[in-house]
Amino acid sequence: MFHARTLTLTALAMTAFAGNSLLCRLALKSAAIDAASFTAIRLVSGALVLWLVTHQFRRGQPGKPGKPGKPGEGNWLSALALFVYAAAFSFAYTSLPAGAGALLLFGTVQATMIGYGLWSGERLRPPQLAGLALALGGLSGLLLPGVSAPPLAGSALMISAGVAWGIYSLRGKGAGDPTWVTAGNFLRAAPVGIALSLCVFLVKGASLEPAGFWYAVASGAITSGIGYAIWYTALPALKATTAATAQLSVPVIAALGGIAFLGEPVTPRLLLASGAILGGIALVVLQKRAGP
Repeated sequence: MFHARTLTLTALAMTAFAGNSLLCRLALKSAAIDAASFTAIRLVSGALVLWLVTHQFRRGQPGKPGKPGKPGEGNWLSALALFVYAAAFSFAYTSLPAGAGALLLFGTVQATMIGYGLWSGERLRPPQLAGLALALGGLSGLLLPGVSAPPLAGSALMISAGVAWGIYSLRGKGAGDPTWVTAGNFLRAAPVGIALSLCVFLVKGASLEPAGFWYAVASGAITSGIGYAIWYTALPALKATTAATAQLSVPVIAALGGIAFLGEPVTPRLLLASGAILGGIALVVLQKRAGP
């Protein structure tokens, strides 16, 4: 029963992460909402839900592993990285398909964290070097000019979002109870998101229909806030290798969702790039966790 619970929680969390891509793309494609408003509403609704999770549902048991959880955990540098991720993510999805966007995002997150490891003195084994080369080759192949290449501006924004999320993840290691820390960072990032939305509104106006508003609320409250809470509940029961590998499923889930719900096409370029990027990252991650 323990394994079934962990498996269910992990599957729900990965579906939630993929749902962020689908909800954002759906809102910006078919509902009248601008990217800045989507970012602000997502951050505010995520902050509210995480506040409820930490202050109500977990009252009396904060900071379960690590240092004690506190309402004010988190910090402004991490919150800024969270904001950059959320804003770049939203603006990227004004032009990117859901599957390609998720692939670029999660590929860049892993590449950022692997790159930091190399910079800090880690050494890669030959299979890991081959995996890194394969992943970089897949990313280059996806971005090469051509009919089926994703838009360059959107790709650059999503890569920026991936770098920001990678930095956020690295800064969060050992920072305390992850749910409390994430709640604190969302609370700090939400006013910055509101400021961005107001600036965009003053410069060129804003679009906000009810459907777009509720897609953004769902992205912040459910697939971000509740999704992160579920993930951090499952994480202690997972080996590091399993946790890292599970996240490789997110672009696949997002691509399938894009096909099913958004009518996005599957191109040979995307399939080949997906196999190369995800396979290469898996080689690096699995080898890194295995052996001495």
